[in-house]
Amino acid sequence: MISVEVGWRLLPRPSNRSCRQEKVIGDVFGIRSGRGAPSSEPSGGERRDVRTLNQVRIRPSASERFCIIVVAMAAQNDPVNVGIGVVLDSSSGVGKMWLSCINMSLTDFYATHPNYTTRLLLHQKNSSPEDVVLTAAAALDLINNDQVQAIIGPQSSMEANFLISLCEKAHVPIISFSASSPSLTSIRSPYFIRASQNDSSQVKALSALIQAFGWRQVVPIYADNEFGEGVIPYLSDALQQVDVRIPYRTVLPSKASDEHIKAELLKLVTMQTRVFVVHMLPELGSRVFEKAKKLGMMEEGYVWIMTDGMSNLFSYISSASVMENMQGVLGVKTYVRSTNELEGFKVRWKRKFQEDNPGVDVDLGVFGFWAYDAATALATAVEEVVRSSNGSLGFQKSNSSGSSNDLERIGVSIIGSLLVEALWRTNFLGLSGRFSLQNRQLQSSTFQIVNVIGSREKVIGYWTPKNGLVRSLNSKITMNSSYSTSNTSLGSIIWPGDSISAPKGWQIPTSGKKLKILVPVKSGFMEFVNVTFNPNTHTSNVMGGYCIEVFKAVKEALPYDIEYDLVAYAMPNGSMAGNYNDLANEVYLGNYDASVGDITIRANRSLYIDFTLPFTESGVSMIVPIKDNKNKNAWVFLKPWTWDLWVTSGCFFIFIGFVVWVLEHRINEDFRGPPHQIGTSLWFSFSTMVFAHRERVVSNLARFVVIIWCFVVLILTQSYTASLTSLLTVQQLQPTVTDVNWLLKNRENVGYQSGSFVYGILKQLGFQDENLRTFDTAEQLNELFRNGTANNGIAAAFDETPYMKLFLATYCSKYTMVEPKFKADGFAFIFPKDSPLARDVSRAILNVTEGVEMQKIEDKWFKRKECQDTTNNVSSNSLSLESSWGLFLIVGVASSLALIIFVAMFMYEHRHIRLDSESSFWRKVRVVL
Repeated sequence: MISVEVGWRLLPRPSNRSCRQEKVIGDVFGIRSGRGAPSSEPSGGERRDVRTLNQVRIRPSASERFCIIVVAMAAQNDPVNVGIGVVLDSSSGVGKMWLSCINMSLTDFYATHPNYTTRLLLHQKNSSPEDVVLTAAAALDLINNDQVQAIIGPQSSMEANFLISLCEKAHVPIISFSASSPSLTSIRSPYFIRASQNDSSQVKALSALIQAFGWRQVVPIYADNEFGEGVIPYLSDALQQVDVRIPYRTVLPSKASDEHIKAELLKLVTMQTRVFVVHMLPELGSRVFEKAKKLGMMEEGYVWIMTDGMSNLFSYISSASVMENMQGVLGVKTYVRSTNELEGFKVRWKRKFQEDNPGVDVDLGVFGFWAYDAATALATAVEEVVRSSNGSLGFQKSNSSGSSNDLERIGVSIIGSLLVEALWRTNFLGLSGRFSLQNRQLQSSTFQIVNVIGSREKVIGYWTPKNGLVRSLNSKITMNSSYSTSNTSLGSIIWPGDSISAPKGWQIPTSGKKLKILVPVKSGFMEFVNVTFNPNTHTSNVMGGYCIEVFKAVKEALPYDIEYDLVAYAMPNGSMAGNYNDLANEVYLGNYDASVGDITIRANRSLYIDFTLPFTESGVSMIVPIKDNKNKNAWVFLKPWTWDLWVTSGCFFIFIGFVVWVLEHRINEDFRGPPHQIGTSLWFSFSTMVFAHRERVVSNLARFVVIIWCFVVLILTQSYTASLTSLLTVQQLQPTVTDVNWLLKNRENVGYQSGSFVYGILKQLGFQDENLRTFDTAEQLNELFRNGTANNGIAAAFDETPYMKLFLATYCSKYTMVEPKFKADGFAFIFPKDSPLARDVSRAILNVTEGVEMQKIEDKWFKRKECQDTTNNVSSNSLSLESSWGLFLIVGVASSLALIIFVAMFMYEHRHIRLDSESSFWRKVRVVL
C-alpha cells in the first residue's frame, strides 16, 4: 500500500476559500490547478499526518469542510488535469515538428473521447541532444516542481541513458519515440518505454542486402556515442551469420572536425574494402559524405549504405548540396503503410505547422508518427489508471525533504508503476501501424530499401522478417515466397559514379602500398621455390621457381592488375625463419598480405587463414628402391600360366590326340598298326604346339578338328611367349617394399622432408622417432636409400606427390612410387581470412590449370630427361583359365561334334552287323575296331 503525505492548513474565513481550496485539494488529491505547484514545505501553522491513502482521516473545521465539498463536487464534473513533461529541443525544426505532432495527437484524442475524465497537461522543457546535463536538469525540474506523472522524450539515446535512472528513482515513466539505441534495452528499467523500433531490428535487413550482392567485407562508420555504438554488436553478429567480416571500424566523434573526418576517410582509401555502412545522425553523416565526395570515394566501385538513423531523417537533410554528395547511396528505412487516416493527418499537420511556425521548412517523418502514437498511448494509459485508482495522484515525499539537494528531495509517483503496466497493455492502430509494446518497445516491421537518385530517394525493394528481400509487398508471389537474399528481388540501382553494375565490394588500392607476399625459404627442391642468400649484404632474394611462376601466371589471369613485393621468410643468416605453420601465422597476424610457395592445404591452418584452390596434384606417396630378380627363379617358365590352365591344356592335348585317332585309324595307315599307335596319337597332338606333326590327316572331320586345334594352340603359345617375356623383363623392376606394415614389423628406417607435416602422418602410422630420418634435397634422399637401414639409411621415403615426382624424374631407374597414397590437398596460396582476393585468385588458378600454360611451366621445371615411367607398380599376372576358357570351349565343341558325326556314320554303315543276332558281342566289337 502506497503512503501519501497530506498537509493541512487552517482557513480562518470561508471567504478566502477561493484561493485556498485548490491548495487543500491539491495536497489531498495531488491535482494541480494550473496556478502553481503545492509547496513542499508546510508552514508552521500547518498540521502534518503521514498515513496510507486509505487510512487518511480528515477532520477539518466547518469552513474547511465546506471548501472540500464544493471542490470535490466540481472535480466530479470537470476533467482531471494530469501533468506530463515533454523534454525536446524546441529550438530545432525537428523538435518543433515532434512537439506539434504530440499536441495534435492529444487534440485528436480528446476530441474523439470527450467523456474521458482526464486531460494531459503538457509541461515542455527545452533540452539539448549534445548536453545531457541540461536535459537531466530539465527532467529533474519537471519531477520536483511540476510533479509530472510521465515524461515524453528525450530526443537522443545519450539523453535517455542519463534520464532512465532518474525517472526510475521517481517511478516516473519515460516514453521516448526517438531514442533507438539497443544499449538502452540492456538497462532493463521498467520505467523506460521505447515508443519506436530498436536500432537492432534493422541489422537483418542490412545483412540481407549485403549478402544479396556477395560482399564479404564491410567497414562500419559510426558516431562515438550511445546512438552510434549501440547497434554495432548486433550488426557484427548479423554479418557473421552470413559469413561477412568486419576488417576495420571507423569511429567519429559527434562533433568531429573536418580534418578528423578527412583523416579517417583517407585510411579507408588505402584499404581493400569498398563497402561502408554509415550509422550516425544526419548532421554528422552529411559532413562525412561531403568529405567522401571530395576524396573521390563516391566514384564507381564504392558502396555506401546508410542505416535508418539517417534515412528516417532523410527529409530533414534533403538540401541540394547534401543530395549531390550522396548520389548512389543505398539506405534502409522504416516502412509505414499509407492509409487514409495517415494521409489526412499529413495534410492537417502541414497546415497547422505552417501556421504555428512560419518560415520553418520541415517535412513529416516516421518519428513524427511515433510521437503522435506515443501521446495517444500515454493518454489512454493515464485514463485507465486514474479511473482505476479513483483519482489518486501525487508523489510520496522523500525522507530528505529538508535537504537542499534536488536529487535527494525527489519524490516517488503514486501511480508510476500502474501507469507503466497500463502502457504495456496499450494496443491500438496508430498512424505508424499497430502500436503494441513487447519488451517495452515497438516490434520490428518492414523496411524499405532506398536508393538516392537525383534529388529524391527511390524505393527499390523491401525487407520483411518473413520473406527477406522482395520487390513489392502486395504481390501474390511475395506472400507465397520463402526468405530471399537475392539481388534479383530488388529493382534497378544507380551506384556511385552513375554505374549500373553492382560493385564487387573491394579493390586493390592504387594509391596504397604494394602487397607484401611472403615466400618460404628452402634448402632443397629448389625447383619449387628458389631463394638465394647474399652473404655480403645478408639479404635473401626470391629468384623464381615452379610455385612463383604459377603465381605470376595466375596474376596475369586476374581481371585487374595488382602490384606486389615478394619477401623471403628468412633470418639474417639466410635460413627459414620458422616452419610453414609460422609462415601462415604471419599472414593471420596481418604482417603480410599473402604467402606464395609450396604450402600445403591443412585443416589446422584453414582455421585462421584462407587457402586458394590447389594448383598441384594432391596426396602423400611412398618411394622405395627397385629390386632386380632377373634369372633368379629356376621355375619362372611355369609362371606365365596358372596351374588350372596347365592342367586343362594337357587334358585337351590328350583329348585331341584321341579324337584324331578315332577319326583316322580306320582309313589312315599312319594311325594303324601295333599298340604304339597310342604314342603316335599323343605325338601328333603335342607336336602341333610347334607345328611339327608329320602324319597325314585324311578324314575331313579330322582335318576340321585339327584346323581348329591349331588355331587354339597358336593363341596359347603366343600368349605364353608374351607372358614369359613380360615376366623376364618386368620382374626386375619390382619394388623392394610394397607394404607399410612390413616396414613397421621389421623396424625399418623411413625418411621424410625436414619441416614437413608428413612427420605427423608417420607418427600416426606407428613409426618411432629412432626409425625416422630427414632429408632436405633429392641428393640426400638418394644417399639415404643407398645406405639402407643397416647403415643409418632408409628403406622407404614419404613425401608429397609433387616432390616425389621431381625425385623420380632424376632417379627413375632406381626407385618407384608405390601404394599406399595418403590424402592431402596439394599446394595453394595463402590469404587472410575472408579475403576477397582469395576468391579471384582461385578462379584464376582454374583458368591457368585448365590451359596449356600450366603444362609449359611443369615441363620447364620438372622434365629433366626422357625416362621410363616407373611411377606405377607394374605387375605381371599369370594367365589363367578364366582368360582362355572360350578357346577350349570352341575346340571341345568342334571335337565332340566330329566324334558324334563319325559315330553316326559308322553305325549306319555297319548296321547289318548290329542287326545280326547270331554274332557274338566280342565279334561285333572287333568288327567296329
